[in-house]
Amino acid sequence: MIESKIFTPCQIGPVTLRNRVIRSAAFENMAYHNSPSQDLFDYHTAVARGGVGMTTVAYASVSRSGLSFDAQLWLREEIVPELRKLTDAIHAEGAKASIQLGHCGNMTHRSTCGCTPVGASTGFNLYSPTFVRGLRKDEILSIADDFGHAVNLAREAGFDCVEIHAGHGYLISQFLSPYTNHRRDEFGGSLENRMRFMKLVMEKVMKAAGDDMGVIVKVNMHDGFRKGMQTEECIEVARELEKTGAHALVLSAGFVSRAPMEVMRGAMPLKTLRYYMDMKKFWWLKAGIALAGRLMIPTVPYTEGYFLEEARKFRAALKMPLIYVGGLVSRSKMEEVLDAGFTGLQVARALVRDTDFVNKLRSGELECSACGHSNYCIGRMYTLEMKCHSCTKDLPASLEKEVEKAEKQWKDYNAGA
Repeated sequence: MIESKIFTPCQIGPVTLRNRVIRSAAFENMAYHNSPSQDLFDYHTAVARGGVGMTTVAYASVSRSGLSFDAQLWLREEIVPELRKLTDAIHAEGAKASIQLGHCGNMTHRSTCGCTPVGASTGFNLYSPTFVRGLRKDEILSIADDFGHAVNLAREAGFDCVEIHAGHGYLISQFLSPYTNHRRDEFGGSLENRMRFMKLVMEKVMKAAGDDMGVIVKVNMHDGFRKGMQTEECIEVARELEKTGAHALVLSAGFVSRAPMEVMRGAMPLKTLRYYMDMKKFWWLKAGIALAGRLMIPTVPYTEGYFLEEARKFRAALKMPLIYVGGLVSRSKMEEVLDAGFTGLQVARALVRDTDFVNKLRSGELECSACGHSNYCIGRMYTLEMKCHSCTKDLPASLEKEVEKAEKQWKDYNAGA
């Protein structure tokens, strides 16, 4: 067995993890009819069996209006028993269970969320595309309550931690960012005002979490474009979250409606995206991607540990535990991150490629994941369950070629870096 700090226990508030590797809240697209499925159960139990300290069930909406996808979890009383079966199975494998809680805001359509999409401000979201209605003050307070209620449901379902999604251009992030928040009341304008909704949410979350649940918050280090949040303001947001008593922050970046590859890095596999997309439902989007896909979704170069240098600035500014996420695939880079003062390591694509990744790192069978960063799993994820191309049978030749080209691109890019 390999001796490494990676495999030593760590603490997230009241919760002790057996090691420092956390399956990040990468969207699985496995919650068919907004409820747990056998696919979701099998995947997360396999990840737990594969040696992680904790696995995170992704992107559970706190209300119907917060749903982005048809196969996304909506955390409500009727699904608690099935979630309890999942957390019991994760615990039986020796891992802890976390669930990410969020509200998509303007990143949805009426057919999915059951109403006109809502957000920080009234307008039109070109990237969905859809008209958006700005939330009234009473609705803002109600959604904050929804977050608190969701934490209580997560406890009933057996989760050890919750992860509040305050980044990537979803609702909390839409209030924080001047790009999406044009309000003229106490929830808009200055950064202090733009943080007000986040602080209301955190007040409800921390009260519901009590002294037995860990509370993690995913935040942006920057939005990824000129009119969005920049690093300096994001550090102030992180300092405010530290004051709320949150137990750890996950440091990410990007805005799914404007700079999606800033989050994930690399190139969006446009042929894969179009191939799996429902023609009847998204014919207009398929046409747009065919005509101007690279303009709509620009490539951002991938390197391992791509957020680390910026994350060091947050490490220097904060005393609380920080969890690193962003392109971790090798033991050496993971150890470098921990040596830089980070408490935990979130991993996504390496665990899509191989759910036994952590066990293989620890045994010495692997030094690095075989993930080649083609992003096939991401292109597929918007329509079908997240899956690596290596686990997909009968992949069309055109998609195989796209995968091979992308993997060679990033191998050559990093070899010359």
